[in-house]
Amino acid sequence: MNIIRKVKDLGWWGLYTTAKYATCISPKLNTRILYHVTFGKKWDENNPVTINDKVLWLKYHTYWKNDTVKKCADKFLVRQWLLDNGFGEYLNDLICCYESPEEICLKDLPNQFAMKLNVGCRCNLVCKDKNELDEEQVIETARKWFKQDYYKRFAEMQYKDVKPCIIVEKYLGTESGELPVDYKFYCMNGKASSVMVCVDRKDGQHPKFFFLDREWNKLPYTEERFLYPDLVIEKPKMIDQAFDLAEKLSKNFPFVRVDLYIIGEKIYFGELTFTPAAGLDSDFKFVPPGGKEDADTTLGKLLTLPKN
Repeated sequence: MNIIRKVKDLGWWGLYTTAKYATCISPKLNTRILYHVTFGKKWDENNPVTINDKVLWLKYHTYWKNDTVKKCADKFLVRQWLLDNGFGEYLNDLICCYESPEEICLKDLPNQFAMKLNVGCRCNLVCKDKNELDEEQVIETARKWFKQDYYKRFAEMQYKDVKPCIIVEKYLGTESGELPVDYKFYCMNGKASSVMVCVDRKDGQHPKFFFLDREWNKLPYTEERFLYPDLVIEKPKMIDQAFDLAEKLSKNFPFVRVDLYIIGEKIYFGELTFTPAAGLDSDFKFVPPGGKEDADTTLGKLLTLPKN
């Protein structure tokens, strides 16, 4: 495919710019380009096998115009969905919501807080001391968040037409001042058989990812499992309750990743992610030592797609 070769020659900036334009022509064209670049093969949309393939199938066959999915993908609107379904106790405290960056006023906020855009990822600001912030810089950062049409980059249509807003929530941190561990439950057909734990989430440092089952055994889905064999992942006291909560939140969806935080004996809701890594997670290409198939295929076997 000459277009793929030319796009790769442009580098990542050119790739994602091309992908955005491709979405405007056809979302599936975006996926065909990025899938080929990520996995080195043609996307066979009619024969999904891996977990990435099946997430893409759901994106285009089930989640594309699903109003509930669109609501739950919105980090602000999902709060009402949780309240309506009896899960309000797991919500973090909402301090305020801004409809535009110009509304941001640091003097009205507590010393510590978490600020994020309601759509997309990597649009967040965790503040431990607001005296270290420059208000104009915060506003300018938020303006950049608002300018992006996030759905175009990876053709994640559940984010299309979402009205952007800025959410400010209570700061969640450990007693030592570190960010809380992020627990990401991969829920398939209403069952959470494993959780991906993100550790060492520090500024400027890529976190380490480990999959663990309900008995807290490490699973061979990520390279870190073998690079750090002696690293101990502390098992939270509330992990069984978190697994149960994740399953309850996922019961209406064939697949969703439920992100939760556990601080002491309290569980906090993070978000619902319907297309992790846009169905293009290259980390799942990892084949464990001595294994015959990659994690992408192993996880794919756990998800049964709707027959219709």
